[in-house]
Amino acid sequence: MGLTETEAKAQGIKVKKGLFPWAASGRAIANGRDEGFTKLLFDDSPEAHGHGKILGGGIVGTHAGDMIGEIALAIEMGADAVDIGKTIHPHPTLGESIGMAAEVAHGSCTDVPPARK
Repeated sequence: MGLTETEAKAQGIKVKKGLFPWAASGRAIANGRDEGFTKLLFDDSPEAHGHGKILGGGIVGTHAGDMIGEIALAIEMGADAVDIGKTIHPHPTLGESIGMAAEVAHGSCTDVPPARK
């Protein structure tokens, strides 16, 4: 939904990525289907001052089609990572991976270990 990383790069748009692996999702683990992930892309241009609007996102895994509408709505509304992260996402659900991906992009997610540098 929206821009992909490849499309953003081709357009010269700097993005911040929030990737939440379903291996860290309680519901995906309980379902025995933790091979998926949720990815959100946000505007990371200097003008955004760290609060860039969502540009795109994707979900890979079971029931992805049931959840992609939330990303479409976030794009339409011009939501940023804080808006999405502060939206209530019930636990444990696959849909909470959208909020978690936003928190990863924001740097406030406590459900995944920090990325190695």
